[in-house]
Order: sequence, then C-alpha cells, then structure tokens
Amino acid sequence: MSAGALRVVAGSASVGLAASMAEALGLECVARELERFPDGEIHVRLHDEMRDDDVYLVQSTGPPTQEHLTELFLLADAAHRAGALRVTAVVPYLAYARQDRRTATGEPVGLRVVADLLRASHVDRLVVVDPHTPALESIVSVPVETTTAVPLLADALRAEVDIDPGSGPDAVLVAPDLGAAKLVDRYAAELGYDVAIVRKTRLSGDEVATGAVVGEVAGRRPIIVDDMISTGGTLASAVEALVDAGATGPVTVAASHGLMVGPAGDRLAGAGVATLVTTDSLEVPETDVHVVTVGLGDRLGEVVHRLHHGQPLDELAAHR
Repeated sequence: MSAGALRVVAGSASVGLAASMAEALGLECVARELERFPDGEIHVRLHDEMRDDDVYLVQSTGPPTQEHLTELFLLADAAHRAGALRVTAVVPYLAYARQDRRTATGEPVGLRVVADLLRASHVDRLVVVDPHTPALESIVSVPVETTTAVPLLADALRAEVDIDPGSGPDAVLVAPDLGAAKLVDRYAAELGYDVAIVRKTRLSGDEVATGAVVGEVAGRRPIIVDDMISTGGTLASAVEALVDAGATGPVTVAASHGLMVGPAGDRLAGAGVATLVTTDSLEVPETDVHVVTVGLGDRLGEVVHRLHHGQPLDELAAHR
C-alpha cells in the first residue's frame, strides 16, 4: 500500500510527546478540536485535510483511562471518515494490558475488549512501548509493532548511578518479581551488572507478599527494573526484601511507564527509593522521589518514519 502524506495527531493525554515526535519528523501536529459536552460526552474534530494520508494518532491511555480510550476511538474513526488511507494508533502506554486472561469464572478479557474496539474504530495498526503482556500480538487482531525504552533508560541509569561494573560496592539489577525476569536480562545486556530476582505472591490488586531474593545483593546498591509502576506495592515489598537480604545504598527504580496511581509516590518514598527513572509515556504525579524523565519523541519518531517508508524496525523493536 502506498500511503500519502505522513500526519501526526495528538490526543489530549500525549500532547507534548506528539509534538516532540512531530518535531523529530520535521512536521507539525494536525490541527484538531476536542471538547466535552455538559453530559460528559467527548467531541473531536480534525481540521486538516488527510485524504489518502498515513495518519498516526498519539495517545497514551493512563488515568482517566476510559476518557483517554474513548477519545482515541473517536479520533481514529474521525481520521478514517476524513479519508485517511491508513490509521496507526501510537499508544505508548496501553491500558488493560494486564487483563490478558481470565483468572476466575465471570471475568472478561479486558485487553481483548479494547482490541476489538480499536478494530471497530478503524485502527489499522497499533504501536506500543514495552507492553506488559507478551500475548499482546496474539490478542489484538490488527498488526502490532512494539518498541522498547530499555536502551534509553539504561543510558539514563548509567549517568544517574555512575558506577562501573567491577568497582565496589557495585550495583545489582533487580527484577521485583518473576514476570520481570526477561526484562532485567535486557537491562543487564545494556549495563553489564549482575541480576537478582525477588519472588512475589500477589494478595490483591495493590498488596503483595515477597519471599526469597535469588541472587547476590548483600553490600550492593539495588536498581529495580520493571515495565510499569502502578500502586507501588510490588516495588515497596521488593525494597523491603532487598534490605533484609543486605542490599545497601540508595535505591533506584527504572520503569518504562510511571503510572504512579493512588499511594505509589508515598510508598516509594517511604520504602527508601531515592530516584525513579522513567519515560514521558505518562505524566508522573508529584512525588518526594527524585524523578528522571527520558523523552520518547525521537525514538517513536524514528519508528513512525520507518513504518511510513516501509522500513524494518530492527533494533528499535521490543523482543520479549
């Protein structure tokens, strides 16, 4: 398919990120109008001509999740009805990715519902940064392209932690649960540090119990890595387990998505986390923890450039 002009549309959740992507591409975002009626309904309107164009809608789906999802669906439908040849949803943080399977009778598969709504809204392709579930491509019926923020976050960690492997006391990369085991290996390949894993049992949506720490952490400075931080319960429990196992020094956390809902900020600060390194996929709420934000604009701009020109993503892709 030969697409026309490349167009970038900013959703209300990702205005700054979309602008930095457009700048990296040498473009300006499409003029659009967004308002909410008194009854809460969302109304969108795209003002630029886009017939036969290759349109990229940039919208993370953090809180308020339902509003941001609905806005994305409406923007996609508007672009389709405006004649766009192809509509790609660039959703750095994809909500409902944790609901990728049923754990009890009577539950939905939330990710599949979102995927079906994307398809019904005439989204032709989905771009996601470090998705929570490796099953994303098998659940979503449109083509999915995943990219990773790990190299960018590793560069920021290298500057922030400023410890060379082999010097002492050295750093250790920590997966806060078994689900992050592959992710911590990707950081280790970038940074050269040893790794450890904290065993975890989830008690509820925001409560976890930790068990043994697998790996040598005594006397080492922990760098905990995960794909996202939600309520902070997993990380706070992991820090406690690491301290009990003899880890020392300031605790650093790196995550692709700083969702940081509810008590997350207080939990991280109370657990002794000194620094959070994350991306601008979401706007991080104010917290007592020092936050280092890594921009995704250039990387996502390069992803869009390659997709528009039919080029492979190669090293930009996330391999899970």
